[in-house]
Amino acid sequence: MPAATNKTDLLAVFDKELAKLRKTLDGVDEAKASLSAPDDDATIKGVIAHRTHWMGMFHGWYENGVAGREVHVPAKGYKWNQLKEYNARLYAKGNQTPWSVLLADFETACDKLRQFIAAQDEDTLYASGAHAWTGKWTLGRYAEASGPSHFRSANTYIRKVLRNAK
Repeated sequence: MPAATNKTDLLAVFDKELAKLRKTLDGVDEAKASLSAPDDDATIKGVIAHRTHWMGMFHGWYENGVAGREVHVPAKGYKWNQLKEYNARLYAKGNQTPWSVLLADFETACDKLRQFIAAQDEDTLYASGAHAWTGKWTLGRYAEASGPSHFRSANTYIRKVLRNAK
């Protein structure tokens, strides 16, 4: 699926992918949230904790950039090829958190990201070079990666886990 190139398309893909994920999550309770796929030890709880965390990271990157502070992408002390190590602690923390808390935090993060996107103008989201820390990507592309793209991959994984549990 090609990346959105404007605010309208970004909001549309955000809403579409989140609706799909929410529909899948409707059938998940505390017991099911602790399941994982046979070929992966990430639980549904861990996946939702991970997605919530990365939406928060997006806001941190943006806020640091706007304030003129150093932006650590993906995270301070980590390179993109070290994400497995970085994400492992997110999954582990998620496994220890009650499902209801994870879902509430996830919904709060989704609302915050959607409101952020809606409040921005086209240039802020999609002008090339508008934010030094984004490199070749636009801010809108980072927002999509932190939200809708993560919703899509989470939905795919969770559906797989639930299918295998039957």
